Amino acid sequence: MATAVRRLKPGRAVLLLLSLIYFVLPIYASLQFSLENVQGGFTWSAIRAIPSQPGLAGSVWLSTRIGIVTMIILMLLVVPTVIYVHLRLPGMKRTMEIITLLPIVIPPIVLILGVLDATPLGLKASPYLLSLVYVVLALPFVYRSLAAGLDALDLRTLEEAAKSLGSGALRTIRFVILPNLRSSLLSAVVLSLALVLGEFTMASLDLWQTLPVWIVNFSGSDPHISTAVAMLSLLGTWALLALVVFLDRSHSRRLRKGLVQ
Repeated sequence: MATAVRRLKPGRAVLLLLSLIYFVLPIYASLQFSLENVQGGFTWSAIRAIPSQPGLAGSVWLSTRIGIVTMIILMLLVVPTVIYVHLRLPGMKRTMEIITLLPIVIPPIVLILGVLDATPLGLKASPYLLSLVYVVLALPFVYRSLAAGLDALDLRTLEEAAKSLGSGALRTIRFVILPNLRSSLLSAVVLSLALVLGEFTMASLDLWQTLPVWIVNFSGSDPHISTAVAMLSLLGTWALLALVVFLDRSHSRRLRKGLVQ
């Protein structure tokens, strides 16, 4: 690590240092605020008080359910679409990239207000309306994660090899293409879950108390506890990312050992 840092050009090293300060300093300040007492000393009282806070367990469970449904819908819609575009319509890749950028261009508050105005009352009363909206919001990140994985593969060769062995289209996708997209799929899952666990505007306007909404609402009662919950949510997202990296590397090591043997 130190050798790699020394090899960086001065301008890049300064930019890397500034980026590190930009991300680490607010996190450090939040941790310090959540773990200090009235006298300015260190205490674990905010952490110990988290499990007993009213409404927290329900908001975590609601966010988890919405996240799981969002992830399932994204995988069912985006994975076949990306694979089809890369295999059958490669000339449409640039168009798809532009289309999937639209959720970033449209402000979330405009998107959710338009959805609430046009949605039937029965669906509007369900928290899973947020899952449908989060699918649109996560589309740019999930699409690019999967597209990057597919661009690294020689899809034509893999498809022709599978066909020569008698495999149909579905078996080719399931047993040939998807295993090679393991890291991209895991990254897409983490991105979609992280978005659900951090999105406030849409959930608040849809009147559902997800975890981010609970954190904001509870901050008026005890900002130390709400900040501690936000930090734990952030650490949980980091843990998911670390788990993805670990699973991907362990899978790669097993493949290399199998090839060597």
